[in-house]
Amino acid sequence: MTGPSRRTLIKGLAAAPAASLIGMPMIARAAEIELKYGNNLPLSHPLNIRAQQAAERVAKETNGRVEIKIFPNNQLGGDTDMLSQVRNGGITFFTPSALVIATLVPVAAINAVGFAFADYDQVWKAMDGPVGAHVRAAIEKVNLYAFEKMWDNGFRQMTTSGKAIEQAADMASLKIRVPVSPLSISMFKALGAAPASLQFSEVYSALQTKVVDAQENPLPIIQVAKLYEVQKSCAVSNHIWDGFWFIANGRAWKGLPPDIQKIVASAINDAGVAQRGDIKSLNETVQADLQSKGLAFNKTNPDSFRAKLRDGGFYKEWQERFGAEAWGLLEGAVGKLA
Repeated sequence: MTGPSRRTLIKGLAAAPAASLIGMPMIARAAEIELKYGNNLPLSHPLNIRAQQAAERVAKETNGRVEIKIFPNNQLGGDTDMLSQVRNGGITFFTPSALVIATLVPVAAINAVGFAFADYDQVWKAMDGPVGAHVRAAIEKVNLYAFEKMWDNGFRQMTTSGKAIEQAADMASLKIRVPVSPLSISMFKALGAAPASLQFSEVYSALQTKVVDAQENPLPIIQVAKLYEVQKSCAVSNHIWDGFWFIANGRAWKGLPPDIQKIVASAINDAGVAQRGDIKSLNETVQADLQSKGLAFNKTNPDSFRAKLRDGGFYKEWQERFGAEAWGLLEGAVGKLA
């Protein structure tokens, strides 16, 4: 804004007698463009912390023309609700995990193939490279816009209220909550478990009431959602890497002026890369915190899980479902799977 700084104006208004303010025109103007962003995570999660920083950067670089309003913690509904809202324009932005958007764009689940990634180097080689580009093109075909940089949801681990999970045999008949995702259901069925698809907002109560005995999520989500209160042990399985696609309603995105698009995209992509670093740092401390809260940890035998999936035809099935092109791009980043 021109003239006195915003802080100076606010100080001046605060000092003015209340009566003298009545009838005065509002000095703080509403933004020309208001963009609504919904997500399913608490305000304390790095995703929301970095999203808020991106929103502040956008407001600053557009001189207040653009305001991104953040609605965290399922305020606007569950994942399925928000995916519907971002499609119909009720909200501008949403950050579904790849498993959630895969209900609409099946190939988006390719990063969640069981035990595909050995480490983060392989993850970002794939998702910042050819695999990510392939998925973004598929997302665009359903009139959504996906920003270039995925945000990190982390490697997923399994927790249970009963026996610790150490090898594939321990999965037999285990009632485990999974996202509303065909890939997750397929994988856990192939491992011999009894998967149940529930919205994330229902997970805590489902565990508390024993509707399910187990769940799987990245450690930071287990921490911020306080799932350690209703679970006993955690198997460090790294069975799936999952991330958040930062998506926009296609019509709304195309309707923004090019200069605004550039500012928003730059802020969101930079925030996403910073959030990746946050999750990496958080993972280094969160296990100790969860252990101090009573959650026991154990290692797993990944070879037994891979063998079970391979023998059960899981990899072959999904190679066919994702198609030769997408599967070839994935194996180009991680090596032979099927």
